[in-house]
Formats: sequence, C-alpha cells, structure tokens
Amino acid sequence: MTDLILAASEQGGSWLTTLADWTVSLMDTIGPAGAAIAVGMDNLFPPIPSEVVLPMAGLAASRGSFTLAEAILWTTFGSVFGAYILYFLGRWLGAERLRRIADRMPLVKGDDVVRSVHWFEKHGSIAVFFGRMVPLFRSLISIPAGVSRMHWWKFGLLTTAGSLIWNSIFVMAGFLLGENWHIVEQYAEIFQMVVIVVIVIAVAWFVFVRVRALLRERRDGGAERSGSA
Repeated sequence: MTDLILAASEQGGSWLTTLADWTVSLMDTIGPAGAAIAVGMDNLFPPIPSEVVLPMAGLAASRGSFTLAEAILWTTFGSVFGAYILYFLGRWLGAERLRRIADRMPLVKGDDVVRSVHWFEKHGSIAVFFGRMVPLFRSLISIPAGVSRMHWWKFGLLTTAGSLIWNSIFVMAGFLLGENWHIVEQYAEIFQMVVIVVIVIAVAWFVFVRVRALLRERRDGGAERSGSA
C-alpha cells in the first residue's frame, strides 16, 4: 500500500485517490470483508481517512459487488473491531501507568492524566458516541475509554451507534454518487484539514500555557530564595 501511495506522488496523483483505488481493489477481491478490513485500518492508523474509505464501499455496492446493507454492516463491524483493539490497549496501559509515563514527559504532568480520567468518567458516553464522527478522535477516543475502564458492553454500544450513523452517511454518499465519488474526496480533505488545524492550535495553546506556568514557577522560586538569603 505504501508503494502505491509513493507511486501516486511520483506521478502527481493524489494519495487519497490511490488509497481509494486500493480499497476498491480489496473489496472486489474479497467482497464486503475488504470494506471491514479497510475501515478497521482507519481506526488503527488515523491518517487513513474513513471519509474516503467509506464511499468506496458504497461505490462497490453500486457496482453490484455486494449489497448496500452489506456495505454498511461490514464497515460498521470493521469500525467496532478496530476500536476494541485500542480500547483494550487503553485498559492494559491503565491510568497509573500513563501517569508515570506523563511524569517523565516534558510539559506534561501525571495530574493531567488523573484529570483526564475524571473528566472521561463524567462525559465519556458523549465523547465516545460523537467522537466516532470526528477524524483522528475517532481512533484516539477508544484509548481513554479503556483507561477509564468504561464497561466493555457500553463502549461497544456507543461505538456501534456512532459508527453506524457516520458510516451510513458516507457509504450512502458513495452509493448515490457512484463514479463521481471524487466530490466526497474534496470535502473530506477540507474536513480533515480543519480538524488538524484545530488540533495544532489546541496543542500550541497547551504548550504556551504550560511553558508560561513553568517560567512563573521558576521566577517565584528564585524570588523566594533571594528573599530568604
């Protein structure tokens, strides 16, 4: 797959187009299970956008490779399966282990993990459900669900519900647009870019606030030492 993307770049083509071609080929080869595999990879590797993979399942269904219902059901199965892998990874890591890791990282504190877990325990249901409809967060939201030890069946129901809505929208779009699926690709690129920009701004703000707090602590500590001397 990586070779296909590199080849597309060398030929001036969009890597999303190459991904779409690869996805359709996979579905044509092994049927709707190929759609589940592609969407499952989207969960495990967030840079792979489901906004492109899902319409391909609809396109394959419009060509008669399998039915529309199979496309929606199999893509949802792939979403849930991939989400559970990350969920159990979060359970294995646990809050205490993540707290120790955070204490060793620059600009991050173990208390950040504790606060995040407490927040997730209060708002986790909403976060999991709506997180399935946001690029990048679609994958990452499964990890804190596991860390906070949300009941596995509750996580599964919320993930299934959110994924079913999101997948149905894009699979239907691919089914109705057919060979004109590139319209979805254009909007998918814009949508993903907006999310990335928002994340970059949020991270930059977090770093700014944390660095400012560290500088203030050092300044106050230096003033106290000078006063005691």
